[in-house]
Parts: sequence; C-alpha cells; structure tokens
Amino acid sequence: MDSTILLLLVQDGVVNGAIYALIALSLVLVFTVTRVILIPQGEFVAYGALTLAAFEAGHRPGTVGLLLALGAAAFVADLAAGRHTLDARSLGAIALRDLVLPAAIAGATLVVPEKPGLLVGILLTLAIVTPMGAYLHAVAYRPLEHASVLVLLVASVGCHLALTGLGLVFFGAEGSRTPPLSDAMIPAGPLVVSGQSLWMLALTAAIILGLWTFFGLTLIGKALMATAVNRLGARLMGIAPSMAGRLSFSVAAFIGALSGILVAPLTTIYYDTGFLIGLKGFVAAIIGGLASYPGAALAAVLVGIIEAFSSFHASAFKEVIVFMAIIPVLLWRSLRSHPVEDDE
Repeated sequence: MDSTILLLLVQDGVVNGAIYALIALSLVLVFTVTRVILIPQGEFVAYGALTLAAFEAGHRPGTVGLLLALGAAAFVADLAAGRHTLDARSLGAIALRDLVLPAAIAGATLVVPEKPGLLVGILLTLAIVTPMGAYLHAVAYRPLEHASVLVLLVASVGCHLALTGLGLVFFGAEGSRTPPLSDAMIPAGPLVVSGQSLWMLALTAAIILGLWTFFGLTLIGKALMATAVNRLGARLMGIAPSMAGRLSFSVAAFIGALSGILVAPLTTIYYDTGFLIGLKGFVAAIIGGLASYPGAALAAVLVGIIEAFSSFHASAFKEVIVFMAIIPVLLWRSLRSHPVEDDE
C-alpha cells in the first residue's frame, strides 16, 4: 500500500464516518432522553433518500400517505393520553400538530410540479420525514415510557420491522440514487475531493455545531439535557417527559432524513439499506459510551476508517470486521463496570 492509497482510504473513511457520526449523535440523543435504543433510525435514513429519489423521478412518494396515517394515529394517542386534562385550547393544539400539519405538507406536495427541483425536493423530504419521529414516539413509545429498557428495545425492533415492510410497499425492491449536491471535483495533492464529500463534511459540522448551540443556549435544549441527566428531577421541575421525547425523536428523524439525502448520491439506497447504516452508527454510539456526543462523533470517524481499510484488504468481510470492533469495547466496559439494577 503506497501513500496515495492510504490517503484515499482515510478520505473515504472520514466521509463515511461523517454520516455515521450523524446517526450516532441522534441515537445518543434519543437514548439519553428516553432510554430508547432507536433501531428505526436507519429507516429514517432510507425514507429520506428514497423520498427525494421519488420526487426526482416525478412521483408522489408513499411516505406522504404514511405521514398522514401516523399523524391521525398520533392524534388518537394524544387524545387518549390527555383525556383527563383536555380543554378547547389543548385540543386545538393537538389537532394543529397532528392533523393540520401533515395535511399542509401533503397539500404542498400536490402544489409543486412533478419534478420540483433538487432544493425544493430536499425541503419537502425533510418536511415529510421529520414529523414522523414525533408521531412514532406518540404512537409506539410514549405508552411505554415507564417500561424497562428491554421492553423499549423490543418495541424498537417491532417499529423497525414495520417501517422496513412499509418501505418495501412504498418504494419497491429496486434501489435509487439522487443527484449530488455538487458536481465539483477539487484537486488536493494526490487526491481529488468531490463537492458532495465537502457538502457532507460541512453539513455534519453544521449539525454538530447546531446541536451544541441548541443544548447550550436555548431553554428547550437545556430542558432536554436536564431530562437526559435526571429524568425524575426534570419532571419535578415541570419538564414533561412526553415533550422531551417528542422533540428528541423529531431531531433524530430530521438527522436521519438529512443523512439519507447526503449519502444517496454516493451509493444506491434500497428500502432496507438504512438498517445497515444505522447499525454502524449504533456501533459508533456504543464505542463512544452511548452517553457522550464528542465520543460518539470520534468513534464514528474511527468506524468509517475501519470500514474503508477493511474494504481494501478484505472486502468480503468488511461488515464483519466493523461489527467485531464493538466486541473488545464491550469486554473492556464490562470489566470496568459494576452490575446495577434498572431503577426506572
């Protein structure tokens, strides 16, 4: 292996690691706030990529119907959850969030041209997929918010299987790609850096900076951090766990959809591709401790580099090598930790 190949592999690993970093950050956010290991995060990635591909092909994506159905189901779940305290104002707010918003987004997809263009398609894709996170939380997870982590994990597996099956129904078994955000090719010594790669790195850095600003400088962000640090204490201070969960799931869905939009020009995305991408993000989150945002981001870059070198030296076993990287980390953590009981 010469220096040029080494630099190419590192470049490829860092670019892939940027996507895994976004997934890992969203998994850490959801887990620290709600104790949910969000296995369906990969489906948000696939839905984002394939929804944009449908717009580019001139089709109305099936995720629009799913958004309407999830909104209606969330409306019923919200009514059931707040049946003892409902008044006209809260009923109107619930209807606006769960019924009017999805209907407005669906109406926007009918108003725009069949091929709305890349920028409009991206905005519509983010608008369609992002609310799904909040609705999924209301329907599948909020009724189980006092359950054990194991029960929440089983619920996540069920949501993953359901969303994967729906993805097959909406998009079919054939894969899709989308146009790159930039066709530029920039020479950098022995390397050639694509504009798409720079977009991926820039948007990843922007998301990380945005999350740091959100958690450090905004009241809602501090409420989420308080919920992550001490759920009972946050509840006593008037921070509703349902609000925190809904917001964290919305952020995770937005990040997942954006990740799908960024990765779709580089590889063909199928209805079930998101699971593998999400699993690599989960490996990074575990290596980072499932509690540290900087640790998860750095671990994601490490996972990307391991994958790149594995593809060069043993392409048939690259997935095995990536997932085996988690084993020594788990062994090391198990030796350093003491058994504790789940007190929630």
